Amino acid sequence: MPSTVTDLEVQALRLAPEERAQLADRLLASLSADTSIEEEWATEAHRRLAELEAGTVAAIPIEAAIARARNAIR
Repeated sequence: MPSTVTDLEVQALRLAPEERAQLADRLLASLSADTSIEEEWATEAHRRLAELEAGTVAAIPIEAAIARARNAIR
């Protein structure tokens, strides 16, 4: 018997936060016919991760990042 959207939602909400984020990313990506955008974001994410791992940039706490973003749009 096929699952309803509500059944899928209930199951998805039982996933760990990281798994929910991965699922959301995949679902959003499936809405776009232009895969080049997703490929460019993946490349950018890998570049940024490499910078963090190499120590060429420093991470900032999420609270600070959110505050900076909020201030930037005001």
